[in-house]
Amino acid sequence: MKDLTPATTTLDPIEIASRDEIEALQLDRLKWSLAHAYKNVPHYTASFDAAGVHPDDLKSLADLAKFPFTVKQDLRDNYPFGMFAVPRDQVARIHASSGTTGQPTVVGYTEADLKNWGNVVARSLRAAGMQPGDLLHNAYGYGLFTGGLGVHLGADALGLTTVPISGGMTPRQVRLIVDFKPKGITVTPSYALSILDEFNAQGLDPRASSLEVGIFGAEPWTNAMRREIEEAFDMHAVDIYGLSEVMGPGVSMECVESKDGLHIWEDHFFPEIINPDTGAPVADGEQGELVFTSLTKEAFPIIRYRTRDLTRLLPGTARSMRRMEKVTGRSDDMIILRGVNVFPTQIEECLMATPGLAPHFQIELTKPDRMDQMRILCEAADGSLSVDAKSAAGQTLASQIKQSIGISVQVDVAEVGGVARSQGKAVRIIDKRG
Repeated sequence: MKDLTPATTTLDPIEIASRDEIEALQLDRLKWSLAHAYKNVPHYTASFDAAGVHPDDLKSLADLAKFPFTVKQDLRDNYPFGMFAVPRDQVARIHASSGTTGQPTVVGYTEADLKNWGNVVARSLRAAGMQPGDLLHNAYGYGLFTGGLGVHLGADALGLTTVPISGGMTPRQVRLIVDFKPKGITVTPSYALSILDEFNAQGLDPRASSLEVGIFGAEPWTNAMRREIEEAFDMHAVDIYGLSEVMGPGVSMECVESKDGLHIWEDHFFPEIINPDTGAPVADGEQGELVFTSLTKEAFPIIRYRTRDLTRLLPGTARSMRRMEKVTGRSDDMIILRGVNVFPTQIEECLMATPGLAPHFQIELTKPDRMDQMRILCEAADGSLSVDAKSAAGQTLASQIKQSIGISVQVDVAEVGGVARSQGKAVRIIDKRG
């Protein structure tokens, strides 16, 4: 793999500023953001008043813990535009969740918000090794989902040449990668595996492709999957993080030269880690639930938003800004199976360590005879595996899961292609417990 480390002269000065400079800027912007939300969003006026706090009470960054959390239900209760802090005619862009699990959550952006969003995504793409003039294959979904258009904003801001292919049409994805020869690809890690399968199906060597870096986000993925993708494509695989409620992609980014966690762009987003059960802040280095407060958003300020993502904060390395460890899962995606807490990423790690099996899987939960059961559906790595070999690989995986997680599961190994493919975020859990 090529060395894609960006030149220090191309970085924004704040990326390598001192912690004192960063925190002074954060405090100034945090005061503005709290006052802006309190004055212009009825929800925040009411929630601050109910908690007995006022924006003027913020004297230090630690004082933010006095303010109430925002949760997804608050956004749903104020559907569609109740959380906007500017008149609707000043909103230049609207995005929304799909609403598949409830009322859609709607977010808005002023022209200044879009400029800031483009700048942080440009910073992220540069941290991944992309440079002005490079060609980017953008396979994130376009539309109300923030992924495709958010990355596109950043690509324009950095001066890239963008192929806005979006998701789906996997054979065409491969054709355009081969013909256009992009340097980078932005895509969910699960869909990257589908693209890899299509390379192999067409008899093409993915290592011979032009791709030098893959920028993966929108779902948790393990370092084991990183190694699998890097080896398969002979390219760097780095993590990008974001969520629509906070901005979209580009809230934090892994630097290609270190790959040791995602640097949070702390001049725009203030992170906290809390105990997910008590809501109390925990110290940097301790794992818990990630909480974000926006520092510069005009249309849709967000105060202490509980992301449900589980991670921990670490000191800066390649940049001065603090890092967040790769997300290990979501508190609301955690499976409690017979008293044991299980995350899909734990299953993935065991799967990646089992010879003969491909990295595609789904978890099916049932409750026969009032006892929770877990079934792992995975598939053979290639079509040459015999029935006995597939059975042995399944038994090995079940044993790995028993040893590392402490639960007994049923493993079924299907033929190649036997696990449903995703063209966006992977559907990992099918809960049939009723």
